[in-house]
Amino acid sequence: MQLKKTFAVWTAALFVALPLQARTPAPQGAAVFILSPADGASVTSPVTVKFGVKNMSIVPAGEDKPASGHFHLLIDTDGLPPLDQPIPKDAQHIHYGKGQTEATVGLPPGKHTLQLLLGDFRHVPHEPPVASDRITITVTPP
Repeated sequence: MQLKKTFAVWTAALFVALPLQARTPAPQGAAVFILSPADGASVTSPVTVKFGVKNMSIVPAGEDKPASGHFHLLIDTDGLPPLDQPIPKDAQHIHYGKGQTEATVGLPPGKHTLQLLLGDFRHVPHEPPVASDRITITVTPP
């Protein structure tokens, strides 16, 4: 039993001592932005969101190429997720790992915020993060 405890303590210490893998560098001038809808727009659901990028290439997740990544759409978040780990995959953090440059999302009526965040081949944000401005849209009933 004591051997198991000692092994567990040493294993935990090893993982704490190991540095986190460095984030993928973003080239100078890299940017992502929402082409449509416009900030302040009133739209009906489903909403088509078109993504734009500058000074980077869009590739599928898993492809480790310099100056590249794939889109993640953040819906109604309070800010960016932790930047030193993979972007969550849930209803508020939608992954477009096939290299998509637009998406159609269903949203209930009301105000919503949208923001893009580029992830590297591991879904981890770049250094510095490549994120769009957050926009607000209003979804009206059909």
